[in-house]
Amino acid sequence: MKHITFWFDFISPYAYLAFERLPLALEGLSYRIDYRPVLFAGLLKHHGQLGPAEIPGKRDWTYRQVPWLAHTHGIPLQLPAAHPFNPLPLLRLALACGSDGLVNRHVAETVFRHVWRGGADAVEAQRLEALRAQLQPQRDPAGEAVKAELRVNTDAAIALGLFGVPTCEVDGRLFWGFDGLPLLRAYLAGDPWFASGAWEQAAALPAGAGRR
Repeated sequence: MKHITFWFDFISPYAYLAFERLPLALEGLSYRIDYRPVLFAGLLKHHGQLGPAEIPGKRDWTYRQVPWLAHTHGIPLQLPAAHPFNPLPLLRLALACGSDGLVNRHVAETVFRHVWRGGADAVEAQRLEALRAQLQPQRDPAGEAVKAELRVNTDAAIALGLFGVPTCEVDGRLFWGFDGLPLLRAYLAGDPWFASGAWEQAAALPAGAGRR
């Protein structure tokens, strides 16, 4: 049985799509999954990048592509009333329902669907309060222990080499994005491509030029 870590932030529509699709994408395989929230903005800051919604043009494309992907894969989705938003209250609420930096699938599903179904404001105060009442966290989402867990998760993701969400990690290999799920399935199913050296060769390709 393979052990997969699903690294995610509720702010990412691609993380939502991957989360919803994951059981079907891996159907018939033997695995277990840990769901580990991270702060996507922390990854972006570390790598000196902007998020897709911060880049003109790419922002528009994202909000066109995401509903199309949801439509073609049969995944219910309505963009929230405003995006991007501050995901910290949602990340901390989810972590407060779990332990050791992990959340269970039910909690992750509840928060993801709070954001990506219905088209409402993801972090409006009354909706957040209703979500908290629904989840009934065992710990205070604003407590220092929960905040520390999110920092630890984000630092651990950076140390592993994560640059975006969603990322599935298994056997030290990182599979990024909703469109990375077929590649993940192939690896878990023992596709011989992974024994060909192609995975390792990609990291060894020299750069021909750089920007200053």
